[in-house]
Amino acid sequence: MMQNQQGQTHQNMHTGNVPQNMNHGGHEVMDVSEVLSGAIGTMDQYTMLKEHVKDQELMGILDRQYQFMQQEYNTTLDCFKTGQDPAVPTQSYKMTQDNDFVYGLKPSQPKKPVQSANELTDQCVSSLMLGAVKASASMKTMAAMETTNPVVRRVLADSIPNCIEMAYELSLYQNKHHYYQVPQFAAADMQQMVNGFAPAGGQQMQNNNMMH
Repeated sequence: MMQNQQGQTHQNMHTGNVPQNMNHGGHEVMDVSEVLSGAIGTMDQYTMLKEHVKDQELMGILDRQYQFMQQEYNTTLDCFKTGQDPAVPTQSYKMTQDNDFVYGLKPSQPKKPVQSANELTDQCVSSLMLGAVKASASMKTMAAMETTNPVVRRVLADSIPNCIEMAYELSLYQNKHHYYQVPQFAAADMQQMVNGFAPAGGQQMQNNNMMH
């Protein structure tokens, strides 16, 4: 029996004849498990935070993001278990915030840790949500680069922009309520930084093109 198993493993290594549901590398299995566990953790955190939300706008963001995360989790789990295209493909998250950031700093109270859950404000809740979504984007990016199964890799890669969109929506919400303030450089410093780079190319590139 052991010889047959070794022979099958040897054949798989040379022919790639691996069942679809086992078509995953070692790094991939560990990293995707981390992504799925992280997704559960984020959704659990959203569930716990929901009872502390006071602003209806933030409640709407939390509910929309949670529902989207739930479907995206199911899609990732589906293709991970089967190695094939998921029944529901990856969707694109659409935020409702506009893109207008308010720049500059206004006086505010120094931040400090809360002493009990009763002290959680909309600022705390939205910050925790933002941190969870940013962590998810990092995990999915790392996992996608180690994934061998083409379907799982595509699902992970396609879900990263959704994390970015959710994080951007939360940062816009925070900025609008002065929770997340955005300082800027002085105008002269900004111009120097923006103009500190030039386009690539030049004579050497043109000569190489002419040789081809």
